[in-house]
Formats: sequence, structure tokens, C-alpha cells
Amino acid sequence: MQQTFRALTAVCAVAGIAFLMHWNHGDWNSFVYFTVQSSVIVAAVSAVAVFREVPAWLRGAATLYSCITGIVYHSLLANRASPFYQPDSGLWEMHNILLHSLTPILAAVTWLLIERERVRWWYAAVWLAYPLGYLVFALVRGAFVHEYPYPFIDVNKLHAGGVTQTSLGFTVAFFLLGLLLIGLGAVLRRALPPAPVSDQDARVEDAARI
Repeated sequence: MQQTFRALTAVCAVAGIAFLMHWNHGDWNSFVYFTVQSSVIVAAVSAVAVFREVPAWLRGAATLYSCITGIVYHSLLANRASPFYQPDSGLWEMHNILLHSLTPILAAVTWLLIERERVRWWYAAVWLAYPLGYLVFALVRGAFVHEYPYPFIDVNKLHAGGVTQTSLGFTVAFFLLGLLLIGLGAVLRRALPPAPVSDQDARVEDAARI
């Protein structure tokens, strides 16, 4: 069951990227976006996990990044009521459905219902390393090319103060989302029959307690 859902998540993410590249005629600038980068991460982690054990903290991180992609897109970028709304000509295209909806849902279901891993709460802080690294990347790149991948980090429009405020807000929100994934996993682990734990996962879990 675990391998099936991990494989589905990987295939969904890879297919989404493939459909996106077909839709935009192979524009490699697409890999500047958090959506595509996070999809690469969740695809790679899920695919490797099909054949060999991947530490729970890494699978949890990939799940968080995929969930961030889906939540930010639907709540801010595709939401007409949002101050960061952006019209999207590919809203109903297959790549959008795969990358922004199906992959995040599969990743969350796999983590919460299929794997139900026990991880330490402070992993939610460790998982912020990539989003913060992405922020630095996007801002440094934007300083040279004078454009930014997302409106909430657009220094040209929000200026340094505005970007600082939005960045702090997102950092707190992503940390809370990480805690939510860990907390929901704990609740479901108690409510549902125990999921099988491999020898390697058991060793990783024991190491986390040290």
C-alpha cells in the first residue's frame, strides 16, 4: 500500500512537470518556480521510497513542500479575493491539476493515512530550510533579472519592507503547517490501526529520540 501511494505521487508530479513543459513549449524558466522545484523534490523522494527506505523526516519535508504548493496556489494565486491573485491562462490545463491539486493531495494522504510516521515536533522548523533557501534564491535572482516568480516577494512592487512582512508571515504559516502535519499524523496514528514500520524506519525513529 505504501509503495503504491508513493509511486502514484511520484508519477503524478513527474507527469505534471511533463505536461507543463509541453504546454509552455519547453520553457526551462519554469524551474524557477517553487511549484516545479517542490514537485521535483516530492517526485524524487517518493520514487526512491518505492524501492528503498527514505527517512521519515525527509518524506515529511517533501510532503510539506507539496502541500505548500497546493495551498498557496489555491488560496492566494488562483483566488480572486486574494491581493496576490494572478490570472492564469492554464488554470484548467492538466499540468495545473496535477501539480497544484492531485500531487499535494496524494502526498498528504500518503503521509497522514498510509505512512502515519512518528517524527519530532521540531522537524517543522528544520523543514523550513528549503523554503527559506528558495526565498534567498528568488530575491538574489530578482536583483539581477529584475523580476520575481511570485507577487508576494516582488520587491519592485512591495519594496523591501513589504517583502519582509510577507516573508515573515509565510515563514510562520509554513512552520504551523508543518506542525499540523506532524500533529494530524499523531492523532491518526492513535485513531487508526498501526502502519507497518520497516527496520530502517525504526532505527531512524530511535535515533530521533536521542
